[in-house]
Amino acid sequence: MGTDDGRREWARHWQYPELPGLDLLRAHYVRHTFPRHAHDGYVIAAVTGGVEEIGLPAGTLRAGPGSVVLINPEVAHTARAGVPEGWAYATLYPSRALITEVAAEIGTVRGTPGFTADMVPDPHASRMIAEVHRAAEAGNALAADTLLRGVVARMLTRHAGPLPARTVRRAGGADAERAKAVLEERIAEPPSLEQLAAELGTSPFALLRAFRERYGMPPHTWLTDARVRRARRLLDAGTPPAEAAVTVGFTDQPHLNRHFTRIVGVPPGAYRRERRRSG
Repeated sequence: MGTDDGRREWARHWQYPELPGLDLLRAHYVRHTFPRHAHDGYVIAAVTGGVEEIGLPAGTLRAGPGSVVLINPEVAHTARAGVPEGWAYATLYPSRALITEVAAEIGTVRGTPGFTADMVPDPHASRMIAEVHRAAEAGNALAADTLLRGVVARMLTRHAGPLPARTVRRAGGADAERAKAVLEERIAEPPSLEQLAAELGTSPFALLRAFRERYGMPPHTWLTDARVRRARRLLDAGTPPAEAAVTVGFTDQPHLNRHFTRIVGVPPGAYRRERRRSG
C-alpha cells in the first residue's frame, strides 16, 4: 500500500473473516472525491494525515489527524480532500448488528444506537482505529477484535443515544418513501421523474423536493448509490463485474467501474479480489 506521503493515491477496502459484520478501508486520497451517498451501516473513521472535508446535512466538517468522524446509517454525505496533499484515514464500517451487539453488552444505550456527534477530537480512539487495521492486516484476531470492541464501546459510551426514528412529517414524505420503493423494485429500468410523479399522483417538483428532504439527495443520485450497493452485494456473492453492471442497470462494466470507484473508493475488480481473498 505504501506510505501516506506525496500525492500518490492508494486504497484497500476489505473484510477480515475474524471480524464479521465489519468492512475496513484504509486509504490516502488526493484527487478522489466521494459523491453524495449513504451506507447501510455506520462509519467510524480516523483521519491519520492531511484534512478530509465531509459534507453532512448539518454542514461541512474539516477533520484532521486525531479526530474521529462518526456517521449513522443512511445519512447522506460527501467527502473530499481539504488540503492539496489530500487526506489519509483508517475507516471502520460496522454493521447495524455489530453496533447493536456491542451496545447491548455495555448496556448504555437502549434500542438501536445512533451517534450524537459528527466528529470528535479523540487521538486515543483514532490510534485504536488504526491499530484495529494493523492487527487485522497482521492476522492477529484476538487483538483486532479486542481493539474493535473497545473503540466501538468508547464511541457509544461517550457519543451515542437512541437512533432517532425517521418520521414522515408530511404527505410528501410518504410519497418519497413510495418513490424509493418503486426505484428499488425497478432499479435496472427506472421511470423518469415525470413518470414516477404521475404514478404517485404528485408533481415532479413536489416529489423531487420531498425526496431530497427525506433521503438527503435527489432520486437520480439515490438511484446511482442504490445500484452500487446492490452491485456490491452481487460481487460479494461472486458475480462477475460485467454481469453485476447489467443486472443493476448500468449500461456496461466501465459505467459500473466509474460510479463504483467514486462511491466505494476502490474499483470493483479490486473490491472483488479482496472479497475472494478474505472469503
